[in-house]
Amino acid sequence: MSLFTIADLHLSFGADKPMDVFKGWDNYVERLTENWKKLVNYDDTVLIGGDISWAMKLTETEKDFEYLNSLPGTKILLKGNHDYWWDTLSKINKFLAEKSFDTIKVLFNNSYEVGNYALCGTRGWVLDVNTDEDRQILSRECGRLRLSLNSVSDTSKEKIVFLHYPPIMGNSVCREIIDILKEYNVKRCYYGHIHGSNLIRTSFNGEFEGINFRLVSGDAVSFVPVLVR
Repeated sequence: MSLFTIADLHLSFGADKPMDVFKGWDNYVERLTENWKKLVNYDDTVLIGGDISWAMKLTETEKDFEYLNSLPGTKILLKGNHDYWWDTLSKINKFLAEKSFDTIKVLFNNSYEVGNYALCGTRGWVLDVNTDEDRQILSRECGRLRLSLNSVSDTSKEKIVFLHYPPIMGNSVCREIIDILKEYNVKRCYYGHIHGSNLIRTSFNGEFEGINFRLVSGDAVSFVPVLVR
């Protein structure tokens, strides 16, 4: 039983939002499908770190979720900035149950224990927090991260955090997020959101204050799910 992660699939089976018009995204669904099926078995878990579907409403995600549900493994979804369809946890779970999407779960103010690991996370927020609205959103995201970390019942398991927004980029650091990770002794953090060869090349991958960070947006990892363990 293995654990993988990848972010920013930007699926659009039910929306007119083709991603293959962007450099590096040609035939990305076919590439993702092939890579996924080569690596992921049915008893594995894949954490998808946000920007999952271009659907605007939960009901419009059906074709995208149908595709995800058909892939091997359990899929755990985290909210991204373009997941406009995102709703309350109860409404999402009801929709998934009604459509029999039984391999899809949602990470939202909660956590999941997989083997010796506890999977935690939240969307996060932008690094340049300059307005009262930004500060309020960041405070809310920090609260959601704490809820997720506090929900872990087995404290012997290693907590791994997944974010959509990067908590570190260039000389910018989200001190609030980093401090929470350190407080809960998190040693690994995976994030997405970053696209384009220039930004991907300059993104932070490595250790910062005792925490290992890695960018796993789809185009950054060539649409190959990344092995966490």
